[in-house]
Amino acid sequence: MPSCSPDCCLFQAVEIVKVWSEDGAGKVVEIPADMTSRDVCQLLVYKSHCVDDNAWTLVEHHPILGLERCLEDHELVVQVQASMSSDSKFLFRKNYAKYEFFRNPLNFFPEHMVAWCQDSDGSIPQSQLLQNFLNSSSCPEIQGYLSVKEPGRRSWRKLYMFLRRSGLYYSTKGTSKEPRHLQLLSDLDDSNIFSIISGKKLHNCPTDFQFCIKPSKVRSDCKELKMLCAEDEQSRTCWMTAFRLLKYGIVLYQSYNVPQQRKSNLSPFTAPVRSVSENSLVAMDFSGRTGRVIDNPLEAQSAAVEEGQTWRKRSQRMNVLGSPSPLHPSSLSTVIHRTQVWFHGRIMREEAHKMIIQQGQVDGLFLLRDSQSNIKAFVLTLCHHQKIKHFQILPCEEDGQVLFSLDDGATKFTDLIHLVEFYQLNRGVLPCKLKHPCTAVAL
Repeated sequence: MPSCSPDCCLFQAVEIVKVWSEDGAGKVVEIPADMTSRDVCQLLVYKSHCVDDNAWTLVEHHPILGLERCLEDHELVVQVQASMSSDSKFLFRKNYAKYEFFRNPLNFFPEHMVAWCQDSDGSIPQSQLLQNFLNSSSCPEIQGYLSVKEPGRRSWRKLYMFLRRSGLYYSTKGTSKEPRHLQLLSDLDDSNIFSIISGKKLHNCPTDFQFCIKPSKVRSDCKELKMLCAEDEQSRTCWMTAFRLLKYGIVLYQSYNVPQQRKSNLSPFTAPVRSVSENSLVAMDFSGRTGRVIDNPLEAQSAAVEEGQTWRKRSQRMNVLGSPSPLHPSSLSTVIHRTQVWFHGRIMREEAHKMIIQQGQVDGLFLLRDSQSNIKAFVLTLCHHQKIKHFQILPCEEDGQVLFSLDDGATKFTDLIHLVEFYQLNRGVLPCKLKHPCTAVAL
């Protein structure tokens, strides 16, 4: 038998995958069978000329079932596609909360919901919270009330649940965790956890904090889905995050570490992408010969206001000298923001909420949009402590120039780009700094 040529040995079968962006545009890519979700995202980032900040993800979207989930970075895309129905599709979207629980675990796991299994005293050291989830020999569990949709009916039952490595159980007798009172509702190995979209309409959910456990083999049969409702956003996030940790364990931590390892291996000649981080930006005083960090909060606030006024004066001097743009400077300041990834035009308040929720609900996630109530104003939509808040940005005129402010004129800016840059550095009147722009990319 003739030996295989080098070209034949290197040949690898490829699969066709179509990925959709939020604006409805699609892109077809050919990928090998062993290509992971992270690899596909990096390919799309390269093809679409996006900034790779490790927040991009593929979303498995089921419009008829009303379900979606973010693929884990290590999952094989071709394998996932094989389990999807013909109406399902992949979306390309940012998810800033993908690994947020590694950075701020205490925000994700309320103490009253986390416990050891039967052989413990019911408490868990907070300092070792994640280690216990990642260590396969330990037995952490999540416990609490969940509403469960009864199969084939629109009614729901409220039951006390326990999430363990072996699966999700409910108690047949109050809050008892005795083995004789526990019934298995779903395993973890052959299932995935999904967010429910339009849950109240499709499934008559009793609260807005719904999620679903879907067996991997199920394509379109609603009867096999385990529909669940939590009592609030924090508990829903806890259940869903714990499911991922107990299912994948150390693999999630390894995926989380990949970007950090890649950064450390970068060539010294590679220009790093600028990333605005709340931990890396501090108030500074450069009035002396050397700069110093401003530790006093009141002094930092005063410096922030002074910096805003300096930026405005600098822009006014540019206006006097003339602008290279064919547009009049005052006209340019009212449209220049429309080129920015964080500006989303005339979207409704509900759509802004939806985008923030889809991209992770982490502190500092933000977008700007046109105001629906005032055609000359804008709105900053900002997430803080899993709550979405809106701040109106009003125009004001000074010396014949239109300026913008969101603190009743205390700090004014010549355009929205200056305003955003300022609040990325200074919290000001906001509950937190602007950190992550809510982005929609066109493939």
